[in-house]
Amino acid sequence: TPQMSAELRTMAAENLETITPDFLNFKILSLSTPKIEEGTRIRYQLKIHGLPLQWLTHIRFWDPPRKFVDVQEKGPYSLWYHEHHFLSIPGGTLIQDWVRYRFPLGLLGQWVAYLKVKSDIDQIFAFRRQVIAKRLPQLGA
Repeated sequence: TPQMSAELRTMAAENLETITPDFLNFKILSLSTPKIEEGTRIRYQLKIHGLPLQWLTHIRFWDPPRKFVDVQEKGPYSLWYHEHHFLSIPGGTLIQDWVRYRFPLGLLGQWVAYLKVKSDIDQIFAFRRQVIAKRLPQLGA
């Protein structure tokens, strides 16, 4: 939709704080560019189950209002690759996220963390759906 397109083109890093659940204590520390664009690096801190972490995200691809990709350069995963897709559909915009992640410590890390981390990620994206639906009601839930 036109409103969604304008929102994406002017996307501010502060929106990340808005769409992140409070339990993560998410706080942006720095941005490498004045606004989000391809090549931007965003440094932030958060807590995962009480453990304080810093994360460095790199915006690898930026093509609003269609798609953008961020990857973790520093953080708790050995791999974090996140594609955000925005598809025009009758009556609004469909938002799709595709996340590929890998835990450190090989199979041991996969085994120990899988169920808890998957649950956390599901909870984070459920929260984001609710916030986006309230902010941009034409998107629906």
